[in-house]
Amino acid sequence: MKSALDTVIVPIHREGYPFIVLFAVCGFGIGFLWEPLWVLGLILTAWCVYFFRDPDRVTPTRQGLVISPADGVVQSVGKAEPPPELEMPAKPVWRICVFMNVFNVHVNRAPVDGTITKMEYRPGKFLNASLDKASTDNERQCFRIETPTGKEFAVVQIAGLVARRILADVEPGDEVQAGQRIGMIRFGSRVDVYLPPNVVPMVCEGQLAIAGETVLADMGGVKGKEGVREGATR
Repeated sequence: MKSALDTVIVPIHREGYPFIVLFAVCGFGIGFLWEPLWVLGLILTAWCVYFFRDPDRVTPTRQGLVISPADGVVQSVGKAEPPPELEMPAKPVWRICVFMNVFNVHVNRAPVDGTITKMEYRPGKFLNASLDKASTDNERQCFRIETPTGKEFAVVQIAGLVARRILADVEPGDEVQAGQRIGMIRFGSRVDVYLPPNVVPMVCEGQLAIAGETVLADMGGVKGKEGVREGATR
């Protein structure tokens, strides 16, 4: 069982250490030039540490569940064709878009158990990731994941206005488990999940998602019975 301290002090992603050192050195430098700026340097360094946090997550392990790959807000739930570079059927399927702001955890995770059958990195623009055309125009890293039952998912890391670096921690042929870390995006962006045909989303627009924990869909017992969820702000 985790202690209260464990919920405050969390691991830092290895990609963050160079930035944390840079922020600390710059903060020390500006504070040396003018003492009141020490506080600003300390705040920015603390934010950098916070940005690169990489907490463990408790992932539901029941077979058939589709887990959120990213922290953030479910920005949209609708049908769209998977990215053409993944060479999946060019037919609209349910797509769930999770938008990450600069305060969210930016480590991304696999939504299902399966094998990475294809990965493609595509250069592009750096439009606001909240725009729908960011899915097609922005720089992105795409993953095609096939489950043991033969269902195929597409997961797409999309760069945004501030994000300038998409990192992948897996390679084609790797086997992954739902909730396993697969990469991250530096500094704020979005992750899209394309569901297989006949798999219905179980989240609604505006809902908060937690990477590795929030259930996005269910390929098992309840699929198709509930329909697409609607939400209300209360």
